[in-house]
Amino acid sequence: MKFATKVIHAGIEPDPSTGAIMTPIYQTSTYVQTAPGEHKGYEYARTQNPTRTALETNLAALENGNHGICFASGLAAQDAVMKLLYPGDQILSTNDLYGGSFRQMRRVYEKFGIQSNFVDLSDESVAREAIKPGIRLLWVETPTNPMLNIIDLELVCDLAKQHGIMVCVDNTFASPYLQNPLDYGADIVLHSATKYIGGHSDVIHGALIVKDKTLADQLHFIQNATGAVPGPMDCFLILRGIKTLHVRVQRACQNAARIAHHLDAHPKVGVVFYPGFASHRNHQVAKKQMRDFGAMVSFDLNSNTQETANKVLSNTRLFSLAESLGGVESLIGHPASMTHASIPREERLKTGLTDSLIRLSVGIEDVEDLIADLDTALTYA
Repeated sequence: MKFATKVIHAGIEPDPSTGAIMTPIYQTSTYVQTAPGEHKGYEYARTQNPTRTALETNLAALENGNHGICFASGLAAQDAVMKLLYPGDQILSTNDLYGGSFRQMRRVYEKFGIQSNFVDLSDESVAREAIKPGIRLLWVETPTNPMLNIIDLELVCDLAKQHGIMVCVDNTFASPYLQNPLDYGADIVLHSATKYIGGHSDVIHGALIVKDKTLADQLHFIQNATGAVPGPMDCFLILRGIKTLHVRVQRACQNAARIAHHLDAHPKVGVVFYPGFASHRNHQVAKKQMRDFGAMVSFDLNSNTQETANKVLSNTRLFSLAESLGGVESLIGHPASMTHASIPREERLKTGLTDSLIRLSVGIEDVEDLIADLDTALTYA
């Protein structure tokens, strides 16, 4: 089954009682049993819900996995992965990643004796040196947030397997339409489904997808035992969003490519970060493991000051100044004060995340309107 067919049909069956083509919202907290322990596969809605089951089956198919596990948010999904670890275990992660992921690793789990190490995994020599025994979990983002570095999934997964290290890939920026990390050897794929998978900025959601049943059983246990599960309405909204995932991401990628090249030639812009450029350090890796280059674009201004960046950020009309990404509407953000504010400034600067860096989540509007909007805002730079 091809991807565009999977988003519509994988795991989705007409409702057997009515024939409804859309998965019903099973808004119930419990299920009647005919006798103790005798039921129709559902006992209590924290543990199972038919709407959630349909979504988990669909997500597993989209990522070429066997098991999907849904959560109340992307960070709740990450928290479940972290709970697979024990005091004394170490995590190796890229040094350019979502601020919320960094915050959870450093400020929540280090006090439980789980140490996190952050290095530039997009550099092959650094990755080879850093991946060694003693590390239990390799945490990968690619493309990274917000510098859009590309990490070679096949390389780092192979290196991790040589040392018995579990690999979790946050695939939020790419979406399953562009990239499938399980195909390269990852053990777990994570999504903040709030973003491209939901696609309409109207729901918070997270998901994990795996191939291995034993690992899936462990994560299902954590999901049930700790209770960070999504409600059925949230699952319904994600299912609805998935049906247009391929067409939304395809259009957004086309728009992003046009905007990246336009900004690259703009006299007020210093540097543009976009993996679709042939000059990008790991452009060839992106071509190998992605079907397109994504719809995220970051750029720095010639002036290189936060004051000037703020003027640009405050003078767009179609690009809304807001956190998040992956919706049908275009967003503009300031990582240093918004999504990555929890990362110490000295750590941000090491990765190139300056106080003047601007991040775009390019939507599906008419690209000429989006370019005109940016041009107007850049007159204030």
